[in-house]
Parts: sequence; C-alpha cells; structure tokens
Amino acid sequence: MNRKLILSTLMLIAFSYGFSQTKEELQAQKAEKQAAANALQSEADAIQAQINALPGWRTGAFGTIGGSLSKFNKWYGQGTPNISSGNIGFTVNAFANLIEDKFFWRNSLNTNLNWVKLDNEDDSTDSDSFKSTTDVFNLTSLYGRKLSDKWAVSGLLEYRTTILNNFNDPGYLDLGVGFTWTPITDLVVVIHPANYNFVFSSGDTVFNSSLGAKIVADYTRQIGAVNFKTNLSAFQSYEDSNLSNWTWINSFGYTLWKGIGVGFDFGLRSNRQEAANFQETTLEDADNDLQSYYTFGLSYKF
Repeated sequence: MNRKLILSTLMLIAFSYGFSQTKEELQAQKAEKQAAANALQSEADAIQAQINALPGWRTGAFGTIGGSLSKFNKWYGQGTPNISSGNIGFTVNAFANLIEDKFFWRNSLNTNLNWVKLDNEDDSTDSDSFKSTTDVFNLTSLYGRKLSDKWAVSGLLEYRTTILNNFNDPGYLDLGVGFTWTPITDLVVVIHPANYNFVFSSGDTVFNSSLGAKIVADYTRQIGAVNFKTNLSAFQSYEDSNLSNWTWINSFGYTLWKGIGVGFDFGLRSNRQEAANFQETTLEDADNDLQSYYTFGLSYKF
C-alpha cells in the first residue's frame, strides 16, 4: 500500500514538473515570436512612413454611427402604453490631400447628422416622422505653393452650413490668402490676414459679411487602431468684433474588429450673429452662450 502511494506521489510530481517545463518552454517560444513580430511591425511602419512621404494623393475617412429604435404596444405599466421612438445619427470625416514637391492641395469634409422620433400613438397631434436635430456640414479646400519644408503661400476656401434644415441660411464662405505652416507631418496651421467672410441668409437678419483674419489649425492622425481629428477654425473681423466667430470640432474612433469600433465626436462654437438671430435681438444685446454638441456610438473606418 505504501509503495503504491509513494509511486503515485512520484508520478504526480514528475507530471507536474513536466507540465511546468512545457509551459515555460511555450512562454519562451511566445516571447521569441512576439519579438520577431514587433521587429517586423517596426519595419512595416518605417516603410509606410517612406510611402507617406512620397508625392501623390493621400485619402482616408472614418465616421461614427449611432442609433436605436423601440416600440411599445399596450404596455400599460408606463404612462404612454402605445409609443414608438428612435434615434439615428452619423458623422463622417474624410480627406483627400495631394502632396507634391512644390505645392499641396488639401481637402477635408466633416458632417454630423442626427434624427429623433418620439410618437405617442394615442395622441393624434404627435408626429410619427423623424426630426433632424444635429446638423453640421463643413468643407475646406487649401492650396499652397511651398516656400520651404514648413512654410507655404496659400489660399483657403471654407464653407459651413446646415443641410437638413435652413440650408445656406445662414451659410458661411471664407475666401482668403496668406501663409500655411506645417511644423510636423499631421499638423496644418493656416494664417490668413486677408480673408473675407461671406455670410448668406434670407430676409432681414443680423447676419453681415466682413473682412478679417482667418486662423485654422487641423491635426489628423492614425495611431494603430485609433483615428483622431481636431480642427479649430476662427475668423476675427476687422470691422466689428461682434461679427467674429470660431468653431472647434473633435472626432475620435477606436477600431475593435474589421473596421468596426467605437467613436466619439464633440464640437464647440461661438457665434454672436447666430445667437442674436435665434434670440431675435441685436448683436450688442445677444447672450452669446457657448454652443456645443456630442455624438457617441459605433464607428467604422472606411
């Protein structure tokens, strides 16, 4: 009996030792493979950097999609037993940049659209259609002739409006010339002391066009599975500070699987003309509160 117990114990010890050795060997093999993979990835990143530095077109896009739908029928536990609701929204950030040895042409698009529905089917006055809520459309085109690796003489066209409601009412078109500074690969800073801010609107409104200076800073970067874009666009009127405005838009996307991930967008804006128009008052009396929006949902990298 004792012999069997001793033999079983020895076999168990030997088995455990053998398993431990095998696990350590597998971990060592994994470390070797991971080191090799990291080295290959570094080489691939270096080659991609060389490709990015070559003249030619660079294009890309990523966006956020969010939505939900629900319908209750005779659900008496709530105050409105027959109700349907929904929320659908998406953002798109796209760019198409032509980079050559002596000039560049950078184009970008940012749009954020959202619709909401809340229909009480027992109330005949309730609408059963989706209504637009978030409505943002920004389009820019920047052309520059290079003076050096970091500086260029440039011209900018930027157009901002809403497209679901009140298209081009108001609408903003900036046209200007000046200089563009690119201190690093993904950062573009536009400094245009000669810029005219055209403001389009219908009827008798507080909106006015004016001459001023335009400053734009844009940083767009992809780091592994993360896509990131931040854009600040500011106009300083020479004629009246009340005609100045700025907009700051930020977009984040994190890819989890086959281009699908999570995304977050938020924007800030200061525009006294819009505030005065909404409040139906003068520019001087308008309460120019900070405007903001955000969107969170699934993202997709195109």
